[in-house]
Amino acid sequence: MKKLLALILSLAMILCLVACGKSATGEKTAVNPDLKVGVILVGDENEGYTFAHIDGIKKAAKELGIKDDQIIWKYSIGEDQTCYDAAAELVDSGCKYVFSNSYGHQSYIEQAAKDFPNVTFVAMTGDTAAKSGLNNFCNAFTNVYESRYVSGVVAGMKLAELIKDNKLASNNFDAKKNVKLGYVGAYPYSEVVSGYTAFYLGVKSIVPNVVMDVTYTNSWFNITAEGEAAKSLIAGGCVIIGQHADSTGAPAAIQAINKTGKPCYSVGYNVDMLSVAPDAALTSATNNWAVYYTYALGAAVKGEKIAQNWSKGYAEGAVAITKLGSSCADGTQKKVDEVIKAIKDGTLHVFDTSTWTAGGKTLTSYTKSYGFEGNELIKDGYFHESELRSAPAFDIRIDGITELN
Repeated sequence: MKKLLALILSLAMILCLVACGKSATGEKTAVNPDLKVGVILVGDENEGYTFAHIDGIKKAAKELGIKDDQIIWKYSIGEDQTCYDAAAELVDSGCKYVFSNSYGHQSYIEQAAKDFPNVTFVAMTGDTAAKSGLNNFCNAFTNVYESRYVSGVVAGMKLAELIKDNKLASNNFDAKKNVKLGYVGAYPYSEVVSGYTAFYLGVKSIVPNVVMDVTYTNSWFNITAEGEAAKSLIAGGCVIIGQHADSTGAPAAIQAINKTGKPCYSVGYNVDMLSVAPDAALTSATNNWAVYYTYALGAAVKGEKIAQNWSKGYAEGAVAITKLGSSCADGTQKKVDEVIKAIKDGTLHVFDTSTWTAGGKTLTSYTKSYGFEGNELIKDGYFHESELRSAPAFDIRIDGITELN
């Protein structure tokens, strides 16, 4: 009898777990079977940035008990009117929460939020929600500048090793004996500027005498353009190439050059690049989107309002770097662990103003309005990134970095 009772209780518990979602605090919340979530994606699973979002949503849904048929996906949606049309179709399909993952989607998502006030819209990586005046329009990002900085530390460790071993050629230095770095960026947005600056400062924390050239492809995903940009930077003497672009184009091109015996290395973005650049890839800066989607979808399950601006970093596990490549310098993991700990405990600030200048000066003030009265972003000796809004705001062109186009 006791065994039968135990079996019945076990089955009841299993049924409860299947029917309930788990909140961020560990409490289980029943998932309304009528809940529908729409997702608008700029790419598909073959594009690293979008794959990271897909993976994050699926992990969050599994954690919360949201079924596959409660999520409607819109893949490869352009940054144009088709985005608004996709949003309207999702609303017509019964979605009460709609997420888009590209900055270029934002204006169309904001219009949809105006037209469908009973639906919550989230424009990931966007920056206009707070000033929109709309209660149903939100932005979200991660503190990816933190993992960019750490990936720069990885690059700096490798650069220090190359210098120590006398592996660099004369064209790897500028006229002032600074070592040349390169960076393949998508667009000259604050998001990209913040990222490449954080990467550069991470390198500079290990090797102070560095400069960096940045070239833009004017596309988030263009394998050919990213590969050609990387080749051009290496031809110009750059030793390590970072990227804020979504394809494997740059790492693959760098791998091909590395195989010829020329010392050149890649730091990627979003996903592990070792499959395409086993010798050249050092690591990639990445986001753990599951952290945000678990929060946001958890709020949807409980019928709670989603924060209008959300951004978290290493302290919450929302950012990381991928596995270190075999070409990384000895001691890199130990140094990475030290830096991450310092970021978490607040003893290291990525944009510490004592580590960079702009126009030859150390900045003590920098304000941005975001549609409101001016807000001071430099306080306590550092630039407070992603605090007044979730999207990166650092758009200062600092000394040592040159945009080539």
